[in-house]
Amino acid sequence: MPQSRCNERCPLGSRKAPNGGYHICCYDCVPCSEGEMSNITDSEFCHICPEDEWPDPGRTRCIPRLYEFLSYEDDMALFFSITVVICCAITCYVIRDFIAYWDTPLVKANNRTLSFILLVAILLSFLCVFLFIGYPLDITCKLRQVSFGFCFSVAVSSVLSKTIVVCIAFKATKPGSSWRKLVEVRLSYYIVAICSSIQVLICFIWLVSFPPYQDFDHHSYLGKIIVQCNEGSDICFYSMVGYIGFLAGASFVLAFMVRTLPDSFNEAKYITFSMLVFCSVWIAMIPAYLSTKGKYMVAVEIFAILASNAGILSCIFFPKCYILMKKPELNSRKQLAKRENVRPKNMSRIIGL
Repeated sequence: MPQSRCNERCPLGSRKAPNGGYHICCYDCVPCSEGEMSNITDSEFCHICPEDEWPDPGRTRCIPRLYEFLSYEDDMALFFSITVVICCAITCYVIRDFIAYWDTPLVKANNRTLSFILLVAILLSFLCVFLFIGYPLDITCKLRQVSFGFCFSVAVSSVLSKTIVVCIAFKATKPGSSWRKLVEVRLSYYIVAICSSIQVLICFIWLVSFPPYQDFDHHSYLGKIIVQCNEGSDICFYSMVGYIGFLAGASFVLAFMVRTLPDSFNEAKYITFSMLVFCSVWIAMIPAYLSTKGKYMVAVEIFAILASNAGILSCIFFPKCYILMKKPELNSRKQLAKRENVRPKNMSRIIGL
């Protein structure tokens, strides 16, 4: 039997919409909007899917959304994990060399205790990467940034302390210099303790007032739920990162100023290069971090952590390891003293040779 219809019935995934015609039985079929579905023919309206679901391609039913985060099954996470293991192994190898040559002039000349603190801080900074990989939880969200900030502040504070000690040591070689008292009271350890304590205070205020927490982003990507860590307070987060940047900038400026001092006892050249790499990596990271979302934002921060740590490790410690392993004849008090025209007796007494 013929039917009195102006048009065919609206299929699944669409709804009826008036077309402004004279007959009310005439209408247009309009596809459902994003996030809506229709599972009946000639539906008057479309249904909105629940927050954790999304319409299928035909918009005829709601299906669960995909949860996106940087999991260990991801290729990027696998690459970062392998890189962390390799970097930790190299750092442990450098620590072993420094312990094996603990009483040699080269290790003594560069403040062996401070170098050991710096190496341990670098090792812990590498291990912090594992807190950024995997399903974000409230506890990991709180630990990842705080542990990263503390380890980095200890590392950069150690570099800053090394630079200050180099500058003071050369001033203290003059007879009757008042700078000598600062070297004798182990100023370097106080610098590391004070600078790290300030970072601990910033992180404590952050955790007490606006702690990071697990967050779900339903709007950035269609059909996906981004599981991420909400920093809680952007001011606290950027205060922590900014303080690390301040320490790195101070180390770079001071190391650049004393880079021309005699090289036998001077780490300033290596510190200058390491802080240049450190600052360049984090300055380049900022726009990339702010322009990405989800697991790619986490990947950018992990890359910055790995690159900056590797820069400090390679620029400061690889030249020393080369001498320790390949040029042992240079690892002597006589060789270190005659490489530059300095006051070897005064300098040797100050730095511990």
